[in-house]
Amino acid sequence: MTTFTFARTDNSVVGRWWWTVDRWAILALTVLIVMGMVLTLAASPAVAERIHVDPFHFVRRQVIFLVPSVIVMFGISLMSPEQVRRFAALAFLGALAALAATLVIGAEIKGSRRWIGVGALSVQPSEFVKPTFVVVSGWLLAERQRHPGFPGGILSAGAYLVVVAILLMQPDFGQTMLLSMMWGVQLFVAGLPIVIVLALAAAGTVGAVGAYFLLPHVASRIDRFLNPEAGDNYQTERAFDAFVSGGVWGRGPGEGTVKRILPDAHTDFIFAVAGEEFGMVACLVLVGIFAFIVLRLLSRLFKENDPFVLYAGVGLVAQFGLQAFINIGVNLNLLPAKGMTLPFISYGGSSMVALAFGMGMLLALTRSRPGVGGFGGYR
Repeated sequence: MTTFTFARTDNSVVGRWWWTVDRWAILALTVLIVMGMVLTLAASPAVAERIHVDPFHFVRRQVIFLVPSVIVMFGISLMSPEQVRRFAALAFLGALAALAATLVIGAEIKGSRRWIGVGALSVQPSEFVKPTFVVVSGWLLAERQRHPGFPGGILSAGAYLVVVAILLMQPDFGQTMLLSMMWGVQLFVAGLPIVIVLALAAAGTVGAVGAYFLLPHVASRIDRFLNPEAGDNYQTERAFDAFVSGGVWGRGPGEGTVKRILPDAHTDFIFAVAGEEFGMVACLVLVGIFAFIVLRLLSRLFKENDPFVLYAGVGLVAQFGLQAFINIGVNLNLLPAKGMTLPFISYGGSSMVALAFGMGMLLALTRSRPGVGGFGGYR
């Protein structure tokens, strides 16, 4: 029986990729994707039955999205940092145009225009704006460091304000907050003067207060979180009950009940399904995998001398980690409801493919590049 492997002397594109990519991160992502399929299989049939479609409707669609997502992630991870920069710049312009188009041709769902129909599919452009924006922002901030006269910080802020303005017009306050936190992490790592950081933090605070008073759905969510008796907290309360019901080891595969009553059991609240059917142990394993990926990739990034790789990579790691943190926090009733998916676990085509875009770029940026150092050009 022969074993498929690559020799260290293999100079093919795939051979070089195999010996330079972070294989531990790939293994952890693979485990995460497999767990996501298992949980989709556990949570989605009950949801499908409620809306009178085939029980495995969502499972099949998730597999359909998973195949191109894996191909996209692998293909992008083969790129050099320069190719990642160029790809992200073009993708950002396309995603930004699609994001603006939602205000005109987007379908209105629950009072927001966030989706564009593409044939039989619906695409959420904001999912693709997030990873491409932080890479473009990382490039601008890196150019500012390489060439002190280059207005990289101003251009990065301008791109941020354009994206946020469109998101708030949809409106999508959850994605706005996530994007703001991702950008804030980038600015912190880029070493912007403390005065600017404090000014941005103050602006964010003012924006959050303004959203509370100007956007009724934001105020409603915050009020319900701070005072559960002030409104309907059905989903978050049932999700918390699911963790209590599951205990340490869970009720067993297929034995959960929360998926039969939660409308978003296969998307925003799939972590609650994991807690009820597989218990606290499985939830801690999931959290541990997310933490491992974040810390593993950060450890590689902080060894980088190339500012573009560092700033863009940190932004992508921040998106992955913060999105997981927010989703889990909402499921545990520690944060107000945000409508945020759990990366590679929740059902969702746009989310899956967009995360593959982001992780593909991150794997490409964290590949070993012997002989590359300092603040030279991209390679």
